[in-house]
Amino acid sequence: MRGTLMLETCFNQGAGLQSLALQTGPRMIAMTNHGDKQSELSLLWNLCSTLVDLGYCVGVLDATTTESADNPGLEKLLNECSWSVYQQTESLPWSVIPAARGLIQLCSHKPAQGLPLAPLGSLFQNFGVVVIYAGADVLSQLLANSGIEPLLTVTSIKMSPVTAYQALKQLLLNAKLRPTMASIVSNPVSNRVTTAKSPIENLQECAMTFLGYRLDALAVRTHQPSERPTDDVKRLALRLLENALPLRRNHFVGSH
Repeated sequence: MRGTLMLETCFNQGAGLQSLALQTGPRMIAMTNHGDKQSELSLLWNLCSTLVDLGYCVGVLDATTTESADNPGLEKLLNECSWSVYQQTESLPWSVIPAARGLIQLCSHKPAQGLPLAPLGSLFQNFGVVVIYAGADVLSQLLANSGIEPLLTVTSIKMSPVTAYQALKQLLLNAKLRPTMASIVSNPVSNRVTTAKSPIENLQECAMTFLGYRLDALAVRTHQPSERPTDDVKRLALRLLENALPLRRNHFVGSH
């Protein structure tokens, strides 16, 4: 009986240590690309800068950039399982990795349990935060039913509410994902009375009318490149971290 208790104690301690190790692994957040790339990237870089200021080593998997022989990225990392094949050349405090083909490769991987993202936990074990920047179709395949809240933005660009609605519909219906919505505000709020609806109001109305979904949004003020990220960006970064997806370091599945 005493031996049984010792074994149980060791097992419980081992399970506890394993759980702690998983908690200290990299965390995944996501941002949806739906057309207004200039505004999206500006906010994404501000988020990365804020995360670095918070003490995280950040890696961005950019699905809007395709890997090539001259510009290798996630596809090569997945197939060779080594960071030695990828050299970061940009003068940024975070790593930006071309990932269009690599993320499609992950989408084709259908594990018996868990998400297709399993290989990323080991590949990016030295990172604190991994950001996937991709379209709603890719995010829906990679993150379905994960509980993560992908960032979805709307701007003053005329088509932004339309493409944001299309992305929202994909995330909600195809993947059961409820995004974190950010309304990018580029100009100070005017005191002038206007009857015109703002882009976020148009989007919220469409979401309620056609999807029966109440969409709450955070207002995020933009800033000039020479300025530090605003408090809005910091609040947004903390919100995304709160709903980030832990990636297991010890669960690597080859994607050949």
